[in-house]
Amino acid sequence: MKLRRALSVSAATAALIPVAVAAAPASQAAPAAEIPKCSDLGKNNNAFVGRTFGIPESITLGTGWTTYTATLTNASAKNLKSFELSAELGSYVYNEGEHDLSPYGDLQYWDTSQRAWKTLRQANGNAGGTVPGPKTLKPRESVHVQLRFRVGKDLPMDHAYDAFTGLTGTFADRYHDMDCTSHGVAVGGFSPRTG
Repeated sequence: MKLRRALSVSAATAALIPVAVAAAPASQAAPAAEIPKCSDLGKNNNAFVGRTFGIPESITLGTGWTTYTATLTNASAKNLKSFELSAELGSYVYNEGEHDLSPYGDLQYWDTSQRAWKTLRQANGNAGGTVPGPKTLKPRESVHVQLRFRVGKDLPMDHAYDAFTGLTGTFADRYHDMDCTSHGVAVGGFSPRTG
């Protein structure tokens, strides 16, 4: 949680030049072939500045939707190609027997082309998935996604949850003559509570 807050603080202090990029119609292509992460090869990624707006410190289980906006800005001097967006709702699991919050929650994004909320659910039942967006992000260009989430009353409250929700941007990169992928996040944390 401290790491996420540190990333959020550093992202908030970075200079942003927001340029609205409308989400593209739902062309949800499969991700590129599995290639290594650039971070696994030793490359640090500083291409993104990520911010979230509207995620409260805590939410009450079983209540209505919490809507927020996630923004990713290309802070590098290059075009980010093969750009893909995904969103997630979940919690960090630190100890054996703890539950992930994700299967107990719902996550949706606002589809600008159809003017409707669309549910994100992975095959394993977790809340999250691919969000339509541009395939290239130019320098100083931003992508903004409106998301909303809720967590059901059936979430077992037998331990404290380090919960989060947000947006991830992934792009194709190169390091030491090897193809790899880099990513950046716009994530906010919250604590679930009973009514």
